[in-house]
Amino acid sequence: MPTDSNTPSVEVYISSTSKVLRLLIPRAQRRNFFIRFTLMTVVGWVVGGIASIAIERTLLQALPAVVLQQQPLWFWFVKFFSSIVFAVIFAADQALILRQYLSARLWLLATSAGWLIANSVSRGWINHISSIAISLNKSLSFEEMVFFGVLSTISYIASGIWLGFSQWLVLRQNTVGAWWWSFLPSISHFCISVLVWLLSLLQNLIPQANRAQALYLSEQGLTAIILGVIPAIGFCSLKSYSRRATTQR
Repeated sequence: MPTDSNTPSVEVYISSTSKVLRLLIPRAQRRNFFIRFTLMTVVGWVVGGIASIAIERTLLQALPAVVLQQQPLWFWFVKFFSSIVFAVIFAADQALILRQYLSARLWLLATSAGWLIANSVSRGWINHISSIAISLNKSLSFEEMVFFGVLSTISYIASGIWLGFSQWLVLRQNTVGAWWWSFLPSISHFCISVLVWLLSLLQNLIPQANRAQALYLSEQGLTAIILGVIPAIGFCSLKSYSRRATTQR
């Protein structure tokens, strides 16, 4: 029986260009990822800190005191090298967890470079603010001490943007709308500053004999936890594109 020429023919084809948003960290893996990422960040902070301090002390002891006095560049080089060791270990521990979701090598490179830049900028501004305070050649009043302290804290918080931007350069290849990640390390730095301030208010509750060590360990521990928890929450909020085939008639 002849078919009507005006009847459109039925065609079935597969479109492979349809994109669907999905979470970078699947819901079923969130809790496990959160715990592992936070734990490895703490491990990276502790191991990196111990390794960098050990290397710095070893190199400074190996160099003659006369060389360090006459050529301060050597002292700067040792400090910078120890910072590189810390940044690489810290970033590598995070990359071990993230390799399932993005390029571990790029994260290692971006986090190491971003940390070094952020740390250098922060130290530079804080040293500059301190030099201004010293140049006044007088005992600072309470208001002036608070003013310079707030400026130093703001410099520390703002420096996190360099780390966030470096990491965003990697995340943008695998995620959608991750521009806000550039400000995430600054949020971490803000939380660290608040907790350090709260610890300073509670320091009188600690016995004088153990106060310095207890404060140092508390600050380092809280810093490591915050640097793990806040990015872990951020990763659980990121979304990426996944392609799926759709059937159309």
